[in-house]
Amino acid sequence: MTIHQISVFLENRAGQLADITAVLAENGINLRAIHIAETSDYGVLRIIVDRPQQAAAILLEHGFILSMTPVLAVVVPDVPGSLSKVLAVLAQEGIDVEYMYSVFGLVSDRACMIFRVADVERLAKVLE
Repeated sequence: MTIHQISVFLENRAGQLADITAVLAENGINLRAIHIAETSDYGVLRIIVDRPQQAAAILLEHGFILSMTPVLAVVVPDVPGSLSKVLAVLAQEGIDVEYMYSVFGLVSDRACMIFRVADVERLAKVLE
């Protein structure tokens, strides 16, 4: 399933993450997944939320710099080797994974991975 991910650019200073999560909480926005990547100068907070358009608008109003990108949520069985099988299909099809991370919690013995690739629609078709 293709979903919208919000990437928020952060200064490397204490409190930025707390500020963002507080703004989302105050507006009833529920986090589904969160990932932070950082460099020496800045960080990138990637989030999946229940209402991405509203969350993006609220964060922009509060002065945060962000972008929205399509990503693919892939549900795999929560057993050893499941992710490896998915990645083998991507490798066979020549699909490069820019990055990936997991979603909070398990659903019926399954795990959910978020994939960012150049062509999300192609990935979805390959995995069907």
